[in-house]
Amino acid sequence: MAHRTLLPWIGAGLALLLVVAASPYPIDGYERTGIRRLLYLEKVKNGELEGDLPPEGARQSLSDIHLRLTGADSLRTVPASDDELQRRIRRLFADRDDSYGIAVLDVTPGAPMRYAELRPTNRYQPGSVGKLAIATGFFSELQRRFPDAPRKRRLLLKNHRVQARDWIISDHHTVPIFDPETDSYTRRQPRPSDVFSLYEWVDFMLSPSSNAAASVVWKEATLMRAFGDDYPVSDEREQRFFNATSADSLGEIAYNVVHEPLADAGITRDLWRLGSFFTHTASRRIDVPGGSMGTPQGLMRWMLRLEQGEIVDAWSSLELKRLIYMTGRRIRYASAPTLRDDAVYFKSGSLYSCEEEEGFTCEAYAGNRYNYMNSIAIVETADGRAYMVALMSNVLRVNSAVEHQSLATFIERIIADIHDTS
Repeated sequence: MAHRTLLPWIGAGLALLLVVAASPYPIDGYERTGIRRLLYLEKVKNGELEGDLPPEGARQSLSDIHLRLTGADSLRTVPASDDELQRRIRRLFADRDDSYGIAVLDVTPGAPMRYAELRPTNRYQPGSVGKLAIATGFFSELQRRFPDAPRKRRLLLKNHRVQARDWIISDHHTVPIFDPETDSYTRRQPRPSDVFSLYEWVDFMLSPSSNAAASVVWKEATLMRAFGDDYPVSDEREQRFFNATSADSLGEIAYNVVHEPLADAGITRDLWRLGSFFTHTASRRIDVPGGSMGTPQGLMRWMLRLEQGEIVDAWSSLELKRLIYMTGRRIRYASAPTLRDDAVYFKSGSLYSCEEEEGFTCEAYAGNRYNYMNSIAIVETADGRAYMVALMSNVLRVNSAVEHQSLATFIERIIADIHDTS
């Protein structure tokens, strides 16, 4: 069937699904990836279309993005805590809720590496940060498929198109749709009839944090593991496979797809694990065991391995770093005004719930039953500093999106001040 085969690039006459808000990948990446929302952003940047330009720090090109620690392969874990950075981080959180957990690693070139942490092994519901685990598993399966041919991996990502079908039900996240014939776009939820390339599905998963895309990407990674060199397979063969394989057996395959490459990177299941698909229909068909949880230490280790080129391999690590480079409207931690001119590589995840309480009004990201907010960020500042932050919290009755934004400002001031006084 056409939707499950490798196809030549489809012309620009079709309606294109483009992410404008909270969008990663460098704007000049359209020709390389075929991620079609980048065409819209490129036209806005070039003045061909009206629209909001991304922040100054979001306008770097492909050639500006590098892995910073590829020569630090011997660093198997974070260094010992730096006294000054540790003191300042403790002071920042001294009067804050004790549910906060954080890890900070300063990797500024030419300066001593500095690390600080607070409750680094506390366990949290990771929410959409877990989509980074799916991305890791997906790129690991690409590497299995083409171990010595990154170019073939990229062509599969760019040219293989997958229909959403019923795997995406239900997802409340919306994505903008751009029509190049009319130069207009609107926002809507993905539909079962939608067809996008693998690159686009991964981009949607990591940019507007589409749950629909996360289920599609994890499903495709599971198919890669099951079919090996025969992937991609026809619609008919895919359906026979899912119909003939129990939900438990599929869940074991999907679980291994995600957790084996994390373990290879030194991220054990007591630090980070993912135990559920992100849509109801996918969860019913693939029963992943174990439940989900994450720790600041686990997320920090993922960023460290990424910069070392050890999330799967160097090609995959660099591609993943590009995919979490924010080129649109920034949210939560990444929205701190002080970071506007800086490159930010970012993923967040939230999960909140409310129960009846006298005098309390339930609002987004401010639940009174639970209120998880998680942020990972690699910040590369305009003046040459670079640092990583894994911040996780469960502060009840407080808008944690705003709190993470404020904490980003304070952490940036701490890092900058240490460099100014050292």
